[in-house]
Amino acid sequence: MKQKGFTLVEVMISLFIGGLILGGVMFTFISMKVTTKDTMSIGELQESGRLAINIMQRDIEQVGFWGTYYDDSFTAANTTVTATGVAGDCLEGANNGSFPDLISSSNFRTIYAKTTKIKDNLNCINDGIIPADDKETDILQLKFLQGDPQYDAVAGTNTTSDKINYFIAEQEQARFVTGKYTPTNINATIWPYSHHVYYIKEEEYVVNNKKIKVPALRRKRLVNGKMTSETIMEGVENMRFLFGLDTNSDSRVDTYKSASTITAAEWENRKGMLTVQVFLLIRALQPDPGIKLKNQKYFLGEGAGKRELNFDDNYRRTVFTTTIRLSNVGGNLWRI
Repeated sequence: MKQKGFTLVEVMISLFIGGLILGGVMFTFISMKVTTKDTMSIGELQESGRLAINIMQRDIEQVGFWGTYYDDSFTAANTTVTATGVAGDCLEGANNGSFPDLISSSNFRTIYAKTTKIKDNLNCINDGIIPADDKETDILQLKFLQGDPQYDAVAGTNTTSDKINYFIAEQEQARFVTGKYTPTNINATIWPYSHHVYYIKEEEYVVNNKKIKVPALRRKRLVNGKMTSETIMEGVENMRFLFGLDTNSDSRVDTYKSASTITAAEWENRKGMLTVQVFLLIRALQPDPGIKLKNQKYFLGEGAGKRELNFDDNYRRTVFTTTIRLSNVGGNLWRI
């Protein structure tokens, strides 16, 4: 039986076609790998930005809510403070500690922000990030009630517990206490009281046996008589806040001001601040050598006072922004 093999031309054609198929498969694999890497990196940025904004938004929206307390300020005549003193309290300016200063002539500040380029701030922060290239970042301080009433005289329930700070609202009388408390006024309401300070710190992690430095959103929180620190979200590299002010008492925003331009009187005016614009610059946790993002330019805010940030590295970044309405201030100043 006569047998015939492939001719040289047939072999070359087969190798050529096989090479094309193999090249196509390899190209598809590499493209999918790059696309997957890009998708995961972008998803990481989106998740970090979204969660960081959501966490701060919940706190900001509570500012101005004081339960069934009807007065406009805290004074020695209408307020009692028996809460545990705070070691290393976060404060700056008049009447801006964890609890009201009843002998101060200034109103108690429930929201305050500061623009800084140093690591030591508000008497309690000594590890804040120092932005590169002499740039700045912001710090946000909030004091508010959690919307979770702890006492119901009619139902006979009292869920207050030891070491927790509470605000007791009795219409025209207020009380700040620590620990279990039973009011004598059956119309009183009890609410958990919080003092939070948000700032950015550079942290160090070990990934694949390699140390990396990552900027992170941190929070100082009043717990058990002291301000404790906790990491909220990695990847937050810079943040800025603009505050919408009502300057003519018509319950509408007339101007936006940055933290560095707001006066002491404006911080203390409970009716004047209506909105907060939040700008977050989010950075990937690790650089991507495969991308060439030179001369990156990002803006936090608009107009002449915008904050411009320039980078020349291989980190992916994006800016997140939102406007948060303060529902319990201005024309909506909390009343029941």
